[in-house]
Amino acid sequence: MSEKIIEQIAEEMCLAARTAPKARGLDLLEMVIIKGEMIKKLSDKMMKIGEKENHKTFVRDGDNILKASVVVLLGSKNHYLGLKYCGFCGFKNCAEAEREKAMCAFVPGDLGIAVGSAVSVAMDHRVDNRIMYTAGRAAIDMGLFEKEVVVAYGIPLSATGKNPFFDRK
Repeated sequence: MSEKIIEQIAEEMCLAARTAPKARGLDLLEMVIIKGEMIKKLSDKMMKIGEKENHKTFVRDGDNILKASVVVLLGSKNHYLGLKYCGFCGFKNCAEAEREKAMCAFVPGDLGIAVGSAVSVAMDHRVDNRIMYTAGRAAIDMGLFEKEVVVAYGIPLSATGKNPFFDRK
C-alpha cells in the first residue's frame, strides 16, 4: 500500500514543480518518475560514472538510491530570454550567450525553484527524500530526458523508519 502512496506523492511533486514560478513564464521542465528496474539501471550508471571519474559521490549515491521506492527526475532545457542587459551567465547579453552556447542563468534558477516546490510536497507528506545532482547527471547521460535537457536533479523517495538518504557512509 505505501508504494502506491509514494507514487501518488511523486505525481504531486511533479505537479508542484510544474506550477512553480519561472522566468517569463517559460516552462522548460521535463519530469520523469522511475521505479523498480529503472532505479537499478540509474544506480548502475551512477556507479559507472563514479568509477570512471574517480568520483566517490556518484558511487555512494548510486548505492543509496537502491533504497528508494521511486525516484523523481526533474530537468530543464536551455533557453535564451533575449535580454539586452543581464550578464548573469557571464556574457554581455543573451545574443552573445547564445552564440557561445552558454547556459542561461535563469535555467538552473528556475529548476531550483521547481525542485524546492517538489521536495516541499514530499516534506508535507513526511516522505524521506534527498536532492541529488548525481542522479540527474546520470539520467541525462542515460537519455532518460529529451535530448535538450541540460541540467537535472534526482529526488529519491522512501517511507521507512529511518531516512536512508542521510547519515550515509
